[in-house]
Amino acid sequence: MDTQQLSKDILKLVGGEENVDQVTHCMTRLRFNLNDNKKADKVTLKNTPGVMGVMENGGQFQVIIGNDVPVVYNALVGNMSKSPEASQASSSTNSKKKNPLSAVFDFISGVFTPILPAITGAGMIKGIVALLLTFGWIDAASSTYIILSAIGDGAFYFLPVILGISTARKLGSNMYIGAAIGASVMHPTITALLAPGENVTFIGLPVVAATYASSVIPILIAIWLASYVEKAIDKVTHASLKLIIVPTVTLLVIVPVMMIAVGPLGVIIGNGLTDGINWLFNNAGLFAGLLVGGAFSLLIITGMHYALVPIMIGSIATLGYDYLIPLMMIANFAQAGSALGVSLKSKNKQIKSLSASTGVTALMGITEPAMYGVNMRFKKPFVAALIGAAISGAFISFFQTKAYVIGGLAGLSGIPMIIGPTFVYALIGIVLAVVISAVLTYILGFEDVVESAPAATTSAPAVTEEVKAQDEQVFSPITGEVKPLSEVPDPAFSEEIMGKGFAIQPTEGRVVSPINGTVFSLSKSGHAIGLVSDTGAEMLIHIGIDTVKLKGQFFSPKVQAGAKVAVGDVLMEFDREQIEKAGYTTITPVIITNMHQYESIESAGRTTIKEKDLLFTAKV
Repeated sequence: MDTQQLSKDILKLVGGEENVDQVTHCMTRLRFNLNDNKKADKVTLKNTPGVMGVMENGGQFQVIIGNDVPVVYNALVGNMSKSPEASQASSSTNSKKKNPLSAVFDFISGVFTPILPAITGAGMIKGIVALLLTFGWIDAASSTYIILSAIGDGAFYFLPVILGISTARKLGSNMYIGAAIGASVMHPTITALLAPGENVTFIGLPVVAATYASSVIPILIAIWLASYVEKAIDKVTHASLKLIIVPTVTLLVIVPVMMIAVGPLGVIIGNGLTDGINWLFNNAGLFAGLLVGGAFSLLIITGMHYALVPIMIGSIATLGYDYLIPLMMIANFAQAGSALGVSLKSKNKQIKSLSASTGVTALMGITEPAMYGVNMRFKKPFVAALIGAAISGAFISFFQTKAYVIGGLAGLSGIPMIIGPTFVYALIGIVLAVVISAVLTYILGFEDVVESAPAATTSAPAVTEEVKAQDEQVFSPITGEVKPLSEVPDPAFSEEIMGKGFAIQPTEGRVVSPINGTVFSLSKSGHAIGLVSDTGAEMLIHIGIDTVKLKGQFFSPKVQAGAKVAVGDVLMEFDREQIEKAGYTTITPVIITNMHQYESIESAGRTTIKEKDLLFTAKV
């Protein structure tokens, strides 16, 4: 996949850069806030190679890419003259154009998507600690257990602070004022003051006792109100006094309002939602599981599952368990089962390979590639997955199967979430979801794609190209210390989603060409260079992590896209010290992005390296 060209096509088809108000990405989708959704060409986008699907939900225009979305997003950002976050402040204004329900879903998705890594990591640690405790591998009284528990609990206990930042960012207000509001109600003296039974007042007004730790709704409402207060005060304050007056007045108004009115109201709403879900599964468990389990994939398609995240967090915080997480897991496993069923049934080698790989990805909890690339494409497998999830959902809900922590993707990596008294039923439900969906897919069948016979003349160029494939020696573009990709603080690189290779921690601020070939892309921000070798190896040199946010500052390109280069030709100079002073790591991944043409990567065995030293060899 030529991600550079794909990103250009997407940008053009969504109406051009001038139509993009904001763009972010999750695990599999580009999420656009467009100024006018009607300007986007949905039909052409859906038929664009590399795009699995297109949808509009919650005011967002979503383009489903799959596992390559970080690569496409980075390329997209590199093709834009403005930062995709530059217009964050206008997103709250644009939400007024949406209907109320769309605005709510857009708001919830925008708040929770950025913080998912934090609560996912913390939740996984909580699950691992529970596993260690269950098998007696750790003593609950040991300091090791206490420290691990604190690491796992920290993000949840101080969730109001994290949500304060994320909510303010979504609304275009000051993120650190949002953090200060969350921190105020989490202060130990306030926590002690609001203990049940205490008579608390503020300037004569009663303050209702409420627990803010791990809470969601109170801080969401408070920061929403704070965004209006902050903007109103900002408008009437002289520029010379804004730094002092705006935050001071905002905090003095919002924190007391939160403690007197918003907090108790938010707790009532949160408890009401939690109690409602609890009542539903306790009184109509089998039918509730049948309905929710069968419909969960439809919620994931629309992105509406994000609206359930506050309920899941609230349930675990107040009750110690949640009914919805296991249903989300079996819906994902059902999609995996259907994709694997397609792999078993199809006679087309490409379809078998695609469905098997996306099925494995779905087993890990990332379902969009399987859903859009396979199951929905062939229709009947998607129906089979809904049926499999409904039957499995009914089973696990009949036995009131629960999740006891939140964290990790809703796949195999999320197994620690369901460790507890109902763990066996959860495992049986997972197996049922995979098996039923796979068997139904095999029985129902689908319209398989017939493999075309190889043409004698028209395919000659492709055959010739294949014959030319050969090992590719990649020389070091930078002087520094060689690191494995696993040490890069970005999962797109560390998990080898974008390709394979090595990283270099630079000791000098210069990048030279690692191959003989052509520069096919150069990001406007200067942080990323794409090359293709004369023998077809596609490469990416990504200088630092998140350095796109520097918008070209400290980078000095020495070539342009389309330039022919040889090993050792200077591509870029950058100010390593200034980039690091700005708070960014300069570790530089050097990767092969078209690894489907190669069998493996063979290291040259160096730990320190100079420009033009052999770094690795891509073996065919």
